[in-house]
Amino acid sequence: VQLQASGGGLVQAGGSLRLSCAASGFTLDHYAMGWYRQAPGKEREGVSCMTSSGVVLYYGDTVKGRFTISRDNAKNMVYLQTDSLKPEDTAVYYCAADQVFHNVVVMTPEYWGQGTLVTVSS
Repeated sequence: VQLQASGGGLVQAGGSLRLSCAASGFTLDHYAMGWYRQAPGKEREGVSCMTSSGVVLYYGDTVKGRFTISRDNAKNMVYLQTDSLKPEDTAVYYCAADQVFHNVVVMTPEYWGQGTLVTVSS
């Protein structure tokens, strides 16, 4: 049972990346999902959270209007489209899952994925 985030890389400011989160060993249909990030020297912060039914209930203030969370239950995948990237978006991005939405919001989910590094150059 695991989650694996991918899609990170080096991009210039203003660019875009699509991050993916793949689940194996379980199906995401009944799981709330979240994306988080941790920049060097900083605490992990929430980026976006979505209920199991696909309702997006949270975007961090710094990413509103630029990032979009989505899910494809048929593919057992969750995505984070990141647009208009800024150098301050540089961080390791993580996905996470829990059957209880509250746990996703407070960053105590049942499953954490391995992160993917996003580096935005100025």
